[in-house]
Amino acid sequence: MRIKENIDYSLYLVTDRPLLGGKDLVATVEQAILGGVTVVQIREKDLSTLAFYELALEVKKITGKYNIPFIINDRLDIALAVDADGLHIGQQDLPLTVARKFLGPEKIIGVSVRNKEQALVAEGAGADYLGVGAIFPTATKGDADSVSLEELQQIKCQAAIPIIAIGGIQATNIKKVMDTGVDGAAVVSAIVACANPYQATMDLRHCQKNSYI
Repeated sequence: MRIKENIDYSLYLVTDRPLLGGKDLVATVEQAILGGVTVVQIREKDLSTLAFYELALEVKKITGKYNIPFIINDRLDIALAVDADGLHIGQQDLPLTVARKFLGPEKIIGVSVRNKEQALVAEGAGADYLGVGAIFPTATKGDADSVSLEELQQIKCQAAIPIIAIGGIQATNIKKVMDTGVDGAAVVSAIVACANPYQATMDLRHCQKNSYI
């Protein structure tokens, strides 16, 4: 059984198939893990339930091979069907308390938040970690409100659970994010859209080494 408290959230990959540019998603995930990704979240907004299920099973084989936590975005049914390590939900998804009833206490549940108020509510409801953003402008979440680095730091200071920043994070700005004291950075295009996901991940990890971690 995975110990939730010991999870390394430092470099958290969120997938986005339209950004792959012809690359294979499963192969991209494996290359990212080999480069240093520590958590993988599959986010699929336009796949059928069957296609999402089948893709999740394939990705789980890879994350399981390397003992990397595997998170499903939004879809509680898929998380249950493939026995994922956890679920990530947004402010408009199923309430955390409902998801927890189905998933049980051992699974990871992360919640997207944009401000201190939402962070306090999610933590109080039993979230295992918080995804905070968008920190920088991003094309992958057009409806995301911006969160300043100062606000990010304030949320980190008041929260007792891991904080993962997300939104427009690249090798050129990841140090600024990590210097706020957060537990990790979630990236999408910085890995998924790159021709060489392994090298892109290595570059991100190298830049992180120049921060506090």
